[in-house]
Amino acid sequence: MATEERKTGSGFTMSDPAERSERAGRNVIDFSTFVLSLGTTALYQLGQIKDPESGSEGRVEPNLPIAQQTIDALEMLSEKTRGNLTDDESKLLESILYELHLKFVAARK
Repeated sequence: MATEERKTGSGFTMSDPAERSERAGRNVIDFSTFVLSLGTTALYQLGQIKDPESGSEGRVEPNLPIAQQTIDALEMLSEKTRGNLTDDESKLLESILYELHLKFVAARK
């Protein structure tokens, strides 16, 4: 399989997205996976998920400023993609943001 690459101004090369997806096999990220990943990150930052590094049963200490940044990034993504998402993608993003807002308010108390 010949990979056609094109140069960018920064000296990096980029291959065709279809070829990258083919090489990656089943590890292709889509919009929903990306949003779920950011949502999971925010839950971790809010102290809602067990620490995967330590393997301990306890949860991490909430880091509200960082969690707010992640939630803000999801808000920005929602604004910038408005009208360009499928119904399922819009509903997913909306529901994740709703849940994160509730958990953020609860964590601030």
